[in-house]
Amino acid sequence: MPKLLFPRTPVLSGDNVAAKREEIREYFHATLDRYEQLFETLQGDEAYFKKPIPLRHPLVFYLGHTSTFFTNKLLLAGLITERINPRMESMFAVGVDEMGWDDLDTTHYDWPSVEEVRAYRNTVRNVVDQLIRDTPLSLPIGWDNPWWTIMMCIEHELIHLETSSVLIRQHAIEHVKPHPAWEPCRKSGPAPQNRLINVTSGTVRLGKDKADPTYGWDNEYGSHVAEVAAFKAGKYLVSNQEFLAFVQANGYGTESFWEEEGRAWRCHTRAEYPLFWIRQGAEWRLRLMTEEIPMPWDWPAEVNYHEAKAFCNWKAAASGQPYRLPTEDEWYRLYDMAGVSELPPAEPAPANIHLDHFASAHPVNEFPQGDFYDIVGNVWQWTETPIYPFEGFDIHPHYDDFTTPTFDGRHNLMKGGSWISCGDESRKSARYAFRRHFFQHAGFRYVVSDAPAVRHDSHYETDKLLSEYAEFHYGDTYFGVPNFSKALAKLAIAAMGNKPSRKALDLGCASGRSTFELARHFDEVTGIDFSARFIGQGVQLAAQGMLRYTLADEGDLVLYRERTLTGLGLDDVKHKVMFYQGDACNLKPIFTGYDLILAANLIDRLYDPAKLLTTIHTRLNPGGLLLIASPYTWLEEHTKRDAWIGGFKRDGESFTTLDGLKKILGSHFKLIQDPQDVPFVIRETRRKFQHTVSQATIWERID
Repeated sequence: MPKLLFPRTPVLSGDNVAAKREEIREYFHATLDRYEQLFETLQGDEAYFKKPIPLRHPLVFYLGHTSTFFTNKLLLAGLITERINPRMESMFAVGVDEMGWDDLDTTHYDWPSVEEVRAYRNTVRNVVDQLIRDTPLSLPIGWDNPWWTIMMCIEHELIHLETSSVLIRQHAIEHVKPHPAWEPCRKSGPAPQNRLINVTSGTVRLGKDKADPTYGWDNEYGSHVAEVAAFKAGKYLVSNQEFLAFVQANGYGTESFWEEEGRAWRCHTRAEYPLFWIRQGAEWRLRLMTEEIPMPWDWPAEVNYHEAKAFCNWKAAASGQPYRLPTEDEWYRLYDMAGVSELPPAEPAPANIHLDHFASAHPVNEFPQGDFYDIVGNVWQWTETPIYPFEGFDIHPHYDDFTTPTFDGRHNLMKGGSWISCGDESRKSARYAFRRHFFQHAGFRYVVSDAPAVRHDSHYETDKLLSEYAEFHYGDTYFGVPNFSKALAKLAIAAMGNKPSRKALDLGCASGRSTFELARHFDEVTGIDFSARFIGQGVQLAAQGMLRYTLADEGDLVLYRERTLTGLGLDDVKHKVMFYQGDACNLKPIFTGYDLILAANLIDRLYDPAKLLTTIHTRLNPGGLLLIASPYTWLEEHTKRDAWIGGFKRDGESFTTLDGLKKILGSHFKLIQDPQDVPFVIRETRRKFQHTVSQATIWERID
């Protein structure tokens, strides 16, 4: 009798609502059944409460966590209106993120019994089953549809099906037992000799469209197109036999093979060989999920990124060839070259994936895919690529921290899926990333390429002040107040009239929005600011067209923002801007010959504003314009009181900053328009804003 396949992630379109409802209901129950079946491999209740590894919760947490996830997300979606079990949902809400290999979690919990957790799971299951039966459904199910959140919860359970299986594999052997539903592969033989195969250059196109009819996580959407140079790749995944040579060559003890982070991990753990290898005298054994077996040398070596990278460095040193791990783009090139496609819906996959074949890895020469083996399936494959967002990345409001915390340059992508990767995890578009010391059912394939492994920026600015300025310059408008930087640039451009518009200087440019806006009109624009951290945002936008930052929302909660020059209508002017760090009171001689100088919210932050104002005419061409905008908020922390140019009593009368400007600038400028108030709003949190009014004055050089 053929094996009943675990159902694939549903296509979320069609014209038969009743059939789709039942398909999703079947997918839901099959997923929960399989997840609960995983925990049947534990030997007694004690196994639920002993930590498999110090950096994670005991397994009872993961039994309850996925049900709590259903409750939390369905509340957000408005599909339920009250909690099911507040105590458990508080306890099971947030797991331990393994962000550090040397940061132990020592918190103690008063865990409920296994029976209580199972009863809670059954209650949640019944609630969700009723929702699937009764919730109005229209097709297709898109990103904003409440049914999308139901799918999110099911796919989240499948992620934990895999990650919990890894924890069970790391559990003490006395706490686990074999199970007929989790039967590993029993096949093994001599390991094949690996060899390199040429991969021609080509274009890869990554990123799902929101109209795609299958569920996807936020990081899968957007667009990325890359030209991949020709390279060579291993025919097989690196086998245990091939990795043994590295172990025997003292690879774990040779500092030069390890990257800095990898050396620190190795020293901390004192690793001498892969985690799942067991040395018994002269013999080796392999730990599987529920048992130990004689070492299958033709199976893939399952290691973390640090070990895979060190192996490649060893191989490069020994051969003189540039061995390394593939990039994400190169893996997609391999996928195309091998002629791999999505898994068939109703027959076993031509790969060890989606639980179609074994509950373990298998020989590396079992499933051919084109000229290669295991481009998809068997074990995940580490890449050189830290996860980053595609252009057009968006965050689903019901799971805003699924991916964004990993955009830190320290979480590397794995591709291809493993034997237990189901649902979305098994699809071509899947993008899962883990810390480099993390253990998953993961191995690697090496490539040889003269091209460097390109790393894409994934950084979100989290500094509070920088993030506030990023939003001030490039973000939303609040309370109907127009963007300040854009308003000033518009004011300056209008004042230029028919004057020459070759060069402009944005002095005190901060994050650079006015610099870009002035470039709509001027041939070239220079942005200068004292803070390299501020101009770094402008530099990043000019170079990459994109800026990411977090915004304080409420307490510890944050919002994630992405702004692009394309979205702001400024992409076609980025070649006209240049940013420099500089002191406005001591500018280099090269900064001269401008037709316009904009000094926005600058003069009341200078240590010697008069020094700038008495010489600024030398930076302007005759007839050029100077636009000064300032709220005149003089503070001694920025400007000593005797250096203020206004805002005090003189001869018993009020002497304003405008009076001071007229006095200092009068020798070389004339005021050509009445002063104009320009308001601005700076967002601090969702409910706290600074509302300020700056006065703009426009001066024409007359000598």
